[in-house]
Amino acid sequence: MTDSNNKWEYAPSLEGTSHIQLKEKYDLFIDGKWIKPSNNRYFDTINPATEEKLAEIAWASEDDVDLAVMAARKAYKEVWSVMKASERAKYIFRIARLMQEHAKELALIETLDGGKPIRESRDIDVPLACNHFFYYAGWADKLQDAFPQRNIQSLGVAGQIIPWNFPLLMAAWKIAPALAAGNTVVLKPAESTSLTALKLAEIIQASGLPAGVVNIVTGNGDTGAAIVNHPDIDKIAFTGSTAVGKLIQKSVVGTSKRVSLELGGKSANIVLEDAPIDQAVEGIVNGIFFNQGHVCCAGSRLYVQESIADEVVRKLKQRMQSLYVGNPLDKNTDIGAINSKEQLGTIEKYINIGINEGADMYQLECEIPSKGFFCRPTIFTNVAQSSVIAQEEIFGPVLTIQTFRTIDEVIQKANNSPYGLAAGVWTDKGSRIFNLTSKLRAGVIWANTYNKFDPASPFGGYKESGFGREGGLHGLEAYLK
Repeated sequence: MTDSNNKWEYAPSLEGTSHIQLKEKYDLFIDGKWIKPSNNRYFDTINPATEEKLAEIAWASEDDVDLAVMAARKAYKEVWSVMKASERAKYIFRIARLMQEHAKELALIETLDGGKPIRESRDIDVPLACNHFFYYAGWADKLQDAFPQRNIQSLGVAGQIIPWNFPLLMAAWKIAPALAAGNTVVLKPAESTSLTALKLAEIIQASGLPAGVVNIVTGNGDTGAAIVNHPDIDKIAFTGSTAVGKLIQKSVVGTSKRVSLELGGKSANIVLEDAPIDQAVEGIVNGIFFNQGHVCCAGSRLYVQESIADEVVRKLKQRMQSLYVGNPLDKNTDIGAINSKEQLGTIEKYINIGINEGADMYQLECEIPSKGFFCRPTIFTNVAQSSVIAQEEIFGPVLTIQTFRTIDEVIQKANNSPYGLAAGVWTDKGSRIFNLTSKLRAGVIWANTYNKFDPASPFGGYKESGFGREGGLHGLEAYLK
């Protein structure tokens, strides 16, 4: 059956949650054990789709972080740095296999805690996280082959801070290469999405990894600051906002800490007149809407060549009307919940700015749940290059559309941004792809696709999108000296 908008109505197909195991209260994972926070403080983590409490999470103090760093240093000196590399590889491989065994549970917890559709957690996030551990397990005993004719050594203790948009995947991006390179870890997940990192801690404990090699401390911004400022940490790896990234840079000035930052983005998605339009439209939707815009590399700025602009916008609007916004546990859902009430407020603020700036707004016509944090997919046309919504990161399902006439014009427009994380190019000609990729100031550029990731491929940005790379050999090198 279809409704009055010619949209197919599907029977609900809810993923069951009865088999997952969540504790009512989670402590800190330090030195291979679960310990209570020294200040006895906890905070609630909620399901953004229902606003219901999922669990209580420990709030680590500066003393707790100090305890975790001491455990990591002890494990580094006495166990991990002196262990045969082939033995380290076995532990990393074992973690990957246990993650695979718990894949369904991890996907469900990711969706419950973060609000993203179960399809994305199940088909993208969890498999990619497992693959990163498998990939770096393979490199652990081949470091000298990876970097020939160089005297390589591990750094020591890595302090790692990850965001809420890809909690498990970001943990894998950080932990796996650090362990493969021979370092130990103190990781802090985002306060609103700590559950999969804590479930990963249970998996790490079950793997038999020596105590103290991986420590996971939860908390708010002050917990992260305690990690950044700790004098016995050798490396800071941060993924998050540009504003916090700048604070981290200031904090480490005058120290010997290594730093890698993967920060915000306002990525350009460019559609040329010879592009396969239907394929491009699907790529546009995938690049900004399927992930609720909760990707730092989301294709939030769309540039379409003038001669095909009307057709692309018409087909994009038509495709938008078939999207489902709703319960993230429903396998029919395309767009789940925004991660938090605060983030939803930020997105709505930018939508109002776009309207007040005079841009033309188009939104998906649909009912959204009365409870939870949901936002209809939104596009703006007739947007000026200087517009706030075209320049600032919104981190939500909001797309700005501009047109261009020449290749030189679109290169200039795409590069006219403080960010430089990713870009997309849609064209039928390989020569045009290579021309654009050589001139766009973006760390990752996709051609005739968008948001494709692989453990062997490095990821990172230019300008205010940060520096350093994660993934591939580049990500391994970041944890070696």
